[in-house]
Amino acid sequence: MEKFLLKRADCFFEAVLKLKTKEDCEKFFEDVCTMKELQDLTQRLEVAAMLQKGLNYREISEKTGASTATICRVNKCLQYGRGGYASVLAKE
Repeated sequence: MEKFLLKRADCFFEAVLKLKTKEDCEKFFEDVCTMKELQDLTQRLEVAAMLQKGLNYREISEKTGASTATICRVNKCLQYGRGGYASVLAKE
């Protein structure tokens, strides 16, 4: 990631770490994200959970409305990413 962008991302991540409750998270993300961005983020997490449960792309697409491109991208993150989805999903 570009150095300038990384510094800005660090500030964002630090802000997220300050959130203590689900209500705090809701307020913050509703202010920071558009409704579409929030829908996309939640959809990706839902897709990741379904992929971990072994559902196929067609089933996931039918249940979530996600495109196969989105499902494929999430799957690549699960397989070759840094473990972000897995760490969150393991805590459910």
